[in-house]
Amino acid sequence: MLEQPNAQVMIAGAGPVGLLTALVLAQRGVSCVVLEAESNLTLDLRAGTFHPPTLEMLNQVGVADAMLALGIRVPRWQSCDLTYGLVAEWDLDLLNNDTPYPFRLHLEQHRLTPLLMDKLKAFPQAQVLFNHRFESLTQNADDVTVRINTPEGLATWRMPWVVAADGGRSQVRKSAEIEFAGYTWPERYSVISTTYDFSQLGYTENAYISDPEQWVAVFKMPDVGPPGLWRMTLPVAQDVSDDVALAGPYAQHAIRRFTRASADVTYPLVHQSIYNVHQRVAVQLRKHRVLLAGDAAHVNNPLGGFGLNSGIHDAMSLGAMLARVVHGEADDSLLDLYHRQRHTVNTEYVQHLSVKNKKNLEEKDPEQRALRIRELQDTCADPVKARAFLLNSSMVNSIARANAIL
Repeated sequence: MLEQPNAQVMIAGAGPVGLLTALVLAQRGVSCVVLEAESNLTLDLRAGTFHPPTLEMLNQVGVADAMLALGIRVPRWQSCDLTYGLVAEWDLDLLNNDTPYPFRLHLEQHRLTPLLMDKLKAFPQAQVLFNHRFESLTQNADDVTVRINTPEGLATWRMPWVVAADGGRSQVRKSAEIEFAGYTWPERYSVISTTYDFSQLGYTENAYISDPEQWVAVFKMPDVGPPGLWRMTLPVAQDVSDDVALAGPYAQHAIRRFTRASADVTYPLVHQSIYNVHQRVAVQLRKHRVLLAGDAAHVNNPLGGFGLNSGIHDAMSLGAMLARVVHGEADDSLLDLYHRQRHTVNTEYVQHLSVKNKKNLEEKDPEQRALRIRELQDTCADPVKARAFLLNSSMVNSIARANAIL
């Protein structure tokens, strides 16, 4: 499509964050175009946990009920230790006065994107263009010159606003010359999916199992339907190659170590992957007419399920604020508030808690491990302390913190 679309906002990336930003804008009467480099909606098996405030937001745009029909509700999740066993079982019903969704919802993010696409189809002012790759941009006083690689060739468009929702390797962020501050962990993470039912071992649909050698996080996911499958996330040491980590024997050994099974036991494997893990936040979520959301703005390790949720929180906030600016209901300084709110909570909550969760799971000092176990037990046993813990881990407090920033 060489001809420039008639849109007030261009969004790079048709993942959950990009499509949700478009939907929020479209529902507020703002014309927008979403560019996706791939030929269709992508399949991503990493993210799949939705926290209570995220479900509240997705209910506002009309997709929560469909998600609930597809997903697995997780009212309780566990903190465990590979040697000690069950440490604490967290009851999200303690939040029943804080949210209408006192549970985690497990649903693969690629099951959410079609729901958002279906909602977008009701708005003629919203377009999603596949096989359209963002190349570069130049900021001007009143708009942004954007160069796009389309099926018909290279095109140059001028857009009033550009939103980067094109992932951790965001080309929009790079082209806007926005620093992505932070670091990359030395170890990689592996994701292993199996049809073996870990509930037979006493695990709830979500459990984090600490161990100084190789911790494990397990999640039951709906997959294509009952009975679903179980997904394991675990660290892979630096001296283990990708080829070895992705070979069947490595995964089988990892599962046997976790289940305490003998060497002759094998498990059905459905999927394996390996990826690098980063802790980074863009120093600016707004640079003149370019705005960042989701992984383009911040990335973190997956322990706690904060990444996708935080991206959805970005999209809801950015879409509502940008719509007000486009309609002339607010000065564009409102978008500086977007930066202040979302940058602050990503630094104070998402980065802090995900790093803390990782360090707790991999703690090697026996005394520190024992201290952590006692602290978790004491917290879980006290309903007041447990609720305070869950308000943090469920991201309720991060929303309150963002809303308090002016």
